[in-house]
Amino acid sequence: MSRSPTLTLVAAFVVVFALQRVVALLQVPLTFALAPPVGARPWTLVTSVYAHLSVGHLLANVAVLLLVGLYLERQTSRLRFHAFFLVTGALSGLAEVWISGLLGPGPGVAVLGASGGIAGLVGYVLAGNRMSDTLLDRTPLSPRAQLGVFVVVAGAVTVVTAGPGVALIAHFTGLLIGLAAGRLHLLRPS
Repeated sequence: MSRSPTLTLVAAFVVVFALQRVVALLQVPLTFALAPPVGARPWTLVTSVYAHLSVGHLLANVAVLLLVGLYLERQTSRLRFHAFFLVTGALSGLAEVWISGLLGPGPGVAVLGASGGIAGLVGYVLAGNRMSDTLLDRTPLSPRAQLGVFVVVAGAVTVVTAGPGVALIAHFTGLLIGLAAGRLHLLRPS
């Protein structure tokens, strides 16, 4: 398992989920969710990416992670895989917190879960493969137009995955980051 970054992430999700349950039982005031003001609990930039609200939430994220992660990990290093997942997840969470805070009244939302980072991995797989390379290289689109296509694709996927309590801005942000990174092949070892 230590060789597979995907399985390492699954193990981290399970360990953090167990820790969340222990902390809740002991009623220790330790938060895992990313919420405004972000500077008050900076560790939540990391913990929010690995934590989950429920067993169903955990299992859904693990299922998608296994589908894309086991494929993608063969094309990159463990360090690049983990760094991309964490950075994309943190940026997606920040986008959710900040944009939701700008759009709605009240104290803002709290974000919990790996779906922003996983959406980044999905986007990378969609845009960073040979078929996408061939299609995008043969299509006379400027980089700006390609970004426009990625925004439309990310928006469409976000709408399809919408549901109550789903961090739509985080999904959109993660997918958009992944699509752009896949097109640039950022995870390929040099």
